[in-house]
Amino acid sequence: MKHISILVPIGHTSLTNIEGTQQIFSEVNSFSMSMGEPQPFEIQLVGITSETSQRNGSFTIKPDVLINEVKKTDLIIIPAMFGEWDKAVEDNAPFIPWIVNQYRAGAEVASFCIASFFLAATGLLKGRQCATHWRFAHEFRNMYPDSKLVDDKILTEDGGIYTSGGAYSYLNLVVYLVEKYAGREMAIKISKAFMIDIDRKSQSPFIIFNGQKDHDDEPVRKAQEFIEKNFQEKISVDQLASMLALGRRNLERRFKKATANSIVEYMQRVKIEAAKMSFESSRENVSEVMYKVGYTDTKAFRTTFKKITGLSPVQYRNKYNRTVAVS
Repeated sequence: MKHISILVPIGHTSLTNIEGTQQIFSEVNSFSMSMGEPQPFEIQLVGITSETSQRNGSFTIKPDVLINEVKKTDLIIIPAMFGEWDKAVEDNAPFIPWIVNQYRAGAEVASFCIASFFLAATGLLKGRQCATHWRFAHEFRNMYPDSKLVDDKILTEDGGIYTSGGAYSYLNLVVYLVEKYAGREMAIKISKAFMIDIDRKSQSPFIIFNGQKDHDDEPVRKAQEFIEKNFQEKISVDQLASMLALGRRNLERRFKKATANSIVEYMQRVKIEAAKMSFESSRENVSEVMYKVGYTDTKAFRTTFKKITGLSPVQYRNKYNRTVAVS
């Protein structure tokens, strides 16, 4: 039997992550019992205080046990924590050595959504691939540059460390863990019972690109604004460098540092974001949208669009355009 520790942090925490995870793993136990098999999981809520108040006192969670009562566990679940990262780490500091010691003793660790920030504070994400909510990718990279953040993944696994992307993608990670611990057949049962898309692997279709401008490099900001205002045009890196009176290499280096994108990548993402908005709200076909955002090569447009969104232009339009969906 695998022991699962679902953490109950102090502060503003995702109640959905806690209750949903407990419910799904408990359902695995119920399914197993109905088939005459032993329960695969012992599930406990683990805290550092006897109870924690959530949402300004609207909810109170009472852990089953405190961390000093759990000598050995097999899987630690860290739910999303909201608010200021430094405060969340400070309030929940007792969890950190416990998580590290349990991991070194053989436990696996999973974080949901922006709980990756707390997991990174333990040092266990150094050099490891990880995911977080796409909205906080740039902030995460700035805080933890020694982690290997992947923007588009729904979930990651690296050396017994698991992370999930934004919001309800935690469900995909839970089903993945069910499959690992209880088998594919059980994972399929769970995905059907809770109506979870078992094979969804990317959060790319949900990403809204909003160019990172939270930096102090004014020439780079001017380059970003020029690209965003003139995305229909063919803009070259040399053109931008000349306009800003900077050397090309200097501009490219500064742009990458400030935005986490190369200049070419930034141009592509701005164009594709404009294309996405057109597909969501207009009746224009793929060719019309392609020319509208400054592409003339159909293959290049389709390839870039799918690389960034994970969907073809037609798939994206069919998914998000209400008129198309209704018809």
